[in-house]
Order: sequence, then C-alpha cells, then structure tokens
Amino acid sequence: MLSFQTAMTAFKRSPLLSALSVTTIAFSLFAFGLFGLVALNIRNALQRVEERVEIRAFVADSTPIEKITAAADEIAKYPEVLNVEIVTQEQALERARKELGEFKDVFDAQFLPPSLDVKLKSGFRDPKTVRKIVDQVHEFDFVDDVRFGEEWITQLYRLRNIAGVAGIALGLAFAAVAVIIIGATIRMAVLARSREISIMRLVGATDGFIRRPFLIEGSIKGVLGGVLALILTYLAMRLLEQYLHFETAFFDRRLATLGVVFGALMGFLGSAVSVGRHLRRV
Repeated sequence: MLSFQTAMTAFKRSPLLSALSVTTIAFSLFAFGLFGLVALNIRNALQRVEERVEIRAFVADSTPIEKITAAADEIAKYPEVLNVEIVTQEQALERARKELGEFKDVFDAQFLPPSLDVKLKSGFRDPKTVRKIVDQVHEFDFVDDVRFGEEWITQLYRLRNIAGVAGIALGLAFAAVAVIIIGATIRMAVLARSREISIMRLVGATDGFIRRPFLIEGSIKGVLGGVLALILTYLAMRLLEQYLHFETAFFDRRLATLGVVFGALMGFLGSAVSVGRHLRRV
C-alpha cells in the first residue's frame, strides 16, 4: 500500500514527465497496434477467401439419385469435410444463369451436369489436403471430372504463409522498438529521481523497497498508455473507414485486453531494467 501511495505521489510531483511517459508509451503501442490492426484485417480477408475453397465433382448423366445421395453421405463422413451439397441439373442451370446473367440464354439443363459440391473444414484447405480429398472423390465410378482450382488454392496458401511470416517478423520488430522507446522514457523518470533513490539507499532502504514504487508506477503508465493507444487506434480505424469507404475489423475484447496487459508489462519491464541499472551505479 505504501509503495502504491509513493507511486501516486510521484505522478503528482512530476505531472509533465508522467504525461510524457504515458504519451510516449501510447504512441509506441499505437504504432504497434496499427500494424496489428492491418495484420488482423489481412488475416480476416484471407480467411473469407479461403472459405470459398470448394471441390466440385461432376456426375455422369443418368446416374441414379440414390447412388449420388449415398456417395454424398459417405463423403460427408470424411473428417476434413464440412458439408456436401447435391446440385441437380436444374439447380446448376439456375446457378449458372444467376452468376452469368449476360450468358443466361446460352445454357440449358442438358448442358450442365449434376454435381457434388464439397466444402472443407477450416484448417483442411491446404493444397495437400484438398488434393487428397479430390483423389478420394475421383474413386467413385460415376464421377466424370473433379474441379477445385488447384493453382488458385496453391497461390492462396502461399500468400497466407508469406503474410504470416511477414506479420510475425514485422510484429516482433515493432514490439522491440516499442520496448526500447518505453524503456528509455521510464529511464528518464528514474534519473529525475536519482537523488531520492540515493537518499533512500543512505537511510538503509532495501533494493526491493526502492524498486517497488517504480515498478508500480511503470505498470500504471503502461496501462494508461495501452488504453490511450487503443483509443487512438480505434479513431484511426474510423477515419480510414470514412476516407476509404470500406469496413474494417477491430480488436475483440480479448485482443484489446492483451494490448493493455502488454502495455503494463512493457512499463513494468522498462522500470525494472532502468531502476536495476541505476541501483547498480549508486
């Protein structure tokens, strides 16, 4: 309790320096948050595209519907499969006319064969898994052809891997920069109270007793900086939406809480390192 009161007293004693520390932490985390927001929306966009991955098996004409239904039930039991839809010739014709309205007079029911449309579960849409399911579906004797956009799926999966690796690398770089800036800012606060630390050492205060108020102060500054960074990130997102006219996703409650906790952790670690260095010199 005494350490908390000491930390609050330090806030009141040097409000400008405290405000500078909080603002610096906020802008450091704001830059990191903007990158995180971009990475989140890229991931969501890739997931939406990935959800369209589909295997379409064209069925031979005059195949009994009972045989097609039995095959659909069997394929639906595969652990990788989300669902299987039977598309009749009439449904295929209706879908083609809807998707290609300018060519609707070209199609007729005899031109488009019935098919089995297979959708895969999340996590099973990579090229290797899709190819495995395609080979299994091809084993049914009434299946004439199977289409799944192999090149498109391969490119999508490659793009997702590149985005993931780049996201982790850039995220770590932004985090490292944020830690350095936060540490330097808190070190200024520690140096501003170096005389106070020296006096506490002279009267017999332990290192733990001296550190505690700084650690609490750093954590509070980190929390305040994290909250301010979230607000700035949200405002920036809204401005971009109005300017670019498209909707973006914001951090959910779990990610927002992690951002504030990350700020508190950075403030705590920055204070611990700065105070530790100073105590070794005193």
